[in-house]
Amino acid sequence: MADEQAKTVLYDVSEGLATITLNRPDAMNALNTAAKVALRDALREAAADTGVRAVLLTATGRAFCVGQDLKEHVATLAATREAGEGNALSTVREHYNPIVRAITEMPKPVVAGVNGVAAGAGFGLALAADLRVVADTASFTTSFAGVALTADSGVSWTLPRLIGQSRAAELLFFPDAVPARKAYELGIVNELVPAAELAAAAARTARRLASGPTVAYSALKESMAYAAGHSLSETLEKEDELQTRAGASADHAIAVEAFLAKEKPVYLGR
Repeated sequence: MADEQAKTVLYDVSEGLATITLNRPDAMNALNTAAKVALRDALREAAADTGVRAVLLTATGRAFCVGQDLKEHVATLAATREAGEGNALSTVREHYNPIVRAITEMPKPVVAGVNGVAAGAGFGLALAADLRVVADTASFTTSFAGVALTADSGVSWTLPRLIGQSRAAELLFFPDAVPARKAYELGIVNELVPAAELAAAAARTARRLASGPTVAYSALKESMAYAAGHSLSETLEKEDELQTRAGASADHAIAVEAFLAKEKPVYLGR
């Protein structure tokens, strides 16, 4: 299993950037158990590594990720029915939830480089990232209702916050493919680029973040997540707490000194 996991998700760290690549191109990067475990573990490793200051999540082949591997899912359903016990969808709790939490709660920015179709949980992975750089040939679909399931991988939380409740309901109830250009117009996509330029554009954005003020980025992520579920008064208190943390960072001192010297700051990420 360890060898299979290593092949399904590639992990590389260079100059403060961890690149995590879904690597099941023949299966359109469908998420089987090995891939889900490998992805979860890679994200946790990136989150814990103080040398990593940003993460790029991307994929090989013509798809970003088509979500759950349905061949494996059908086999699991059959085994569950035969045994008369168990939960064929325990993968939501065991894999998808930890994966999405690892992305959203990571104290560093995550960029999704979407090279092709992102469907179901694959769409959820892209939505969980902080920024999405997307090839103009890519597309998005919620998929869940198409197989008589409800949303998972955080889509019911992330999608309405990006495009509004009514539009999100439409995409969830009618899981038709949304072309990249339409997704850009809806606010799902941050940067839309020609397919041939996707890898370079996504890496450029991710490397810019990797060389930035990591403590500030962490505080910004935490602040926005907190604000989504709290009042203005509570959020103001949280901002005060987080600003104190950011203000005590070495990067803040570097930024101020560079501003006064009219120089470009070189951040340390702490």
